[in-house]
Amino acid sequence: MNFRSTLVRAGAAASLLSTLLIGGQAAAATPTLTPTPATATAVVPLDFGDICYGDLPPEAYDTLDLIEVGGPYPYPEDGGVFENREGLLPSQPIGYYHEYTVETPGSDDRGARRIVTGDSFEEDYYTSDHYESFDLIDYSC
Repeated sequence: MNFRSTLVRAGAAASLLSTLLIGGQAAAATPTLTPTPATATAVVPLDFGDICYGDLPPEAYDTLDLIEVGGPYPYPEDGGVFENREGLLPSQPIGYYHEYTVETPGSDDRGARRIVTGDSFEEDYYTSDHYESFDLIDYSC
């Protein structure tokens, strides 16, 4: 089963700037740093929140259990590649993400709820609105 990944945030530019500022007079002699494309894009804002594992709907636990054992899944689309066309999840090659249905009580079709897994450890996302928003599942709460 894929679990929540540890997200690494780039902080090299902030660390360098902090070191330069601490130097006092040396910092004054150092020219002002202008962000370059490499430092300007080092921290990429991602469009997803977090959801505690304990706050998932009960049907999501059933789906996560099926993912862990490899199925069988209730819908033929389950386990299919999720292409991240919305661009809300971290950019990865096609085939990195897979989607699974989370049953919606009372719905006569697959409904809007899904779990999307990434290939990294602990990288599972929940969406209740058919990919309009995602929450990274936090297994520590």
